[in-house]
Amino acid sequence: MGNSPVKQHIDTAQKTGACQLSKLGIKEFPEDLYQLTKNLRTLDLSENKLHGLPQQIGNFTSLKSLILNNNKLENLPAEIGNLKKLETLSVENNHITSVPSSISNLTNLRTVNLSGNHITVFPADLSKLRQLDALNLSRNGITTIPESVSSCQAIEINLNQNQVSVLPESVSKCPRLKVLRLEENCLEISAFTPQIMKHSQIALLAIEGNVFDFKQFNNLDGYEEYMERFTATKKKFN
Repeated sequence: MGNSPVKQHIDTAQKTGACQLSKLGIKEFPEDLYQLTKNLRTLDLSENKLHGLPQQIGNFTSLKSLILNNNKLENLPAEIGNLKKLETLSVENNHITSVPSSISNLTNLRTVNLSGNHITVFPADLSKLRQLDALNLSRNGITTIPESVSSCQAIEINLNQNQVSVLPESVSKCPRLKVLRLEENCLEISAFTPQIMKHSQIALLAIEGNVFDFKQFNNLDGYEEYMERFTATKKKFN
């Protein structure tokens, strides 16, 4: 690899534990990275031409942040579940259709960004992540949210620009969910049941661009309870 930009960045990462390899036209996972399996904490491979990750990605056991935005990835290998220290996973704008079930092993994962992919079903295994704070699934083709969403620990779930037409009442049982973004989906007003409006923790419902008039939302059974949560949350931030 000689004195290529990739090698220079990897040499720097030997000292810093952070490797920045974005916008370098990389088509395959750089083999020189394997020198860093034990001490690399941050890896950014965004805006390249990667079609896949090797199974050996699971050897980078010190990784806390893995950024793979704007590539051509079609899947994530099961071995990604070995990255037990991972806190941030961002795979925005790729060709991912699903996530491996092993992702549920990532017990320290706090932020997951899968926006702009080809996912059609809400990945149920993400609901098993106990430390999850933010989940971004916007700009996919999701039509279905499973009942198991009730165990999702996220504080914010972004489902903007999908094709969701049914909202399971179990979303009202999400223990920490404060912000639910559902803009530009296929929801009718009947999706927002009294159970969701009255008994959930949700303090912000972003719902513009669905198939109902916003005035109908203001007349829902439970709207007053929802607005109490909304107002209380706004006060906390002011």
